[in-house]
Amino acid sequence: MENSRRTLIIILVSIFVICLCVAIIGVGALGYFFPINRITSVLENNEPVALVTEVPTPLPTIPEEALPSPTQFEIPTATDEVSEPIPTIAATEDPTQESISPAIAAQMDQIESEVISLRNLSPAGDVKRALLTRDQLREKIETDFFEDYTPEEAKEDSIVLAALGLLEPGFEMFTFYQDLLSEQIAGQYDHTKKEMDVVQGFGFGGPERLTYAHEYAHALQDQNFDIENGLNYTDESCEEDSERCAAVQALLEGDASKLELEWFNNYSTNQDLIDIQNFYAEFESPVYDSAPAFLREDFIFPYTFGQTFVEYLYSLGGWEAINEAYRNVPVSTEQILHPERYPLDQPEKIIIPDLSPILGEGWSEIDTGVMGEWYTFLILARGLQPEARLPDFEAQSASDGWGGDAYVVYYNEQTGSVVLVMQTSWESVNDAGQFYGAFNKHSTSRFGAPTDIQTDQIGWSHPSGYTQLSTQNQVTTWILAPDAGMVELIRSTIQGQ
Repeated sequence: MENSRRTLIIILVSIFVICLCVAIIGVGALGYFFPINRITSVLENNEPVALVTEVPTPLPTIPEEALPSPTQFEIPTATDEVSEPIPTIAATEDPTQESISPAIAAQMDQIESEVISLRNLSPAGDVKRALLTRDQLREKIETDFFEDYTPEEAKEDSIVLAALGLLEPGFEMFTFYQDLLSEQIAGQYDHTKKEMDVVQGFGFGGPERLTYAHEYAHALQDQNFDIENGLNYTDESCEEDSERCAAVQALLEGDASKLELEWFNNYSTNQDLIDIQNFYAEFESPVYDSAPAFLREDFIFPYTFGQTFVEYLYSLGGWEAINEAYRNVPVSTEQILHPERYPLDQPEKIIIPDLSPILGEGWSEIDTGVMGEWYTFLILARGLQPEARLPDFEAQSASDGWGGDAYVVYYNEQTGSVVLVMQTSWESVNDAGQFYGAFNKHSTSRFGAPTDIQTDQIGWSHPSGYTQLSTQNQVTTWILAPDAGMVELIRSTIQGQ
């Protein structure tokens, strides 16, 4: 996992701003690009409908008075004919690729013009359009992805995620990602090449037009705020701080998701709506649907909670408040989940000492980083074992008081043993106690009845070793190791640092 490889989203960050658009909209390779269930009910009668954001729990705690009122939108009465395009950024095409037809290029030009008008950001240059077959785009994405992600790294990810209780031991992560990337892909904006990759041969109907609006929003973000250098959104920076990386992506995707809904509200046609409904009715995504529960939730995090975060900022100061967030980016998933805590609530830095000297030979560190409030919630609520999953409200309450954490994982190749340490600072003693109680319930369901219960610590013996959670003031320490003796050695080392 190595910090940035907590999710497929983070792994791909250095390659391009992700909207691989598995299924174009609906459920994408990395998330929902358009909440289709918000609009299908109005297809028949062209009646206005309240725009209600449907997001997975835990719901962000947003003061009611700060929320915008539900948006009403009318289904456009325009025909599916495209009006004369407004002059805007010229399409510069790769001569080695098949040309985009003039009719489609005109629609793209017009969508770009409409997005510019809605987002009130000025383009800084041309965006190249590359027309690729679906196979060519898939090959490009897979090549870039697997240059940065090896089978060895995938194995380490599986070890770490299994220790956290999120994956089955031995889960073939590399094969899973290969299969996931083989599902339908519609397009992407590649910010390293400043290029819009468009899939040819499938027309340019409602789903493609909506996706293009989303992707062009990314192009405007890049031209105005410089995704790689201005936002420091790179593979290297994500290796150092995956929490910040997840928060920045939520800002990027939340912004683009809000924009595409604005575009749909103002510029889509009746035919767009019909196309989208027809597409959604026929779409299947067996690989995504079969993904572990926590991965499915994690894939959509930047779209659902990112949009909620952006909507909150918009309610306070319109698009300029969102622009300001690019100048002072969010730094944690806590800030995304609780927009009212942005930007003042900064994570506390936790340091876990090097445990190599006490572990001895054969052990190597395979992962270290910050888990964050979002993954703390996923551990409690979206684990591998259904019986160990806490109800969403309970897991949300238990993770809500997160103030900062650090974790480290060691692996012994010869024995197959794992050591995991996660130390979390909470906002209050009460918050620490709430997590302590929730983790006790979760781990008892996962490992069986506790074998050691004391005032400030509780332990579980199980076939894979020994697990202990202890609490001291506002800090909890979770240790998983081959036996209770090693757990106590690790705990004393951490407390004595």
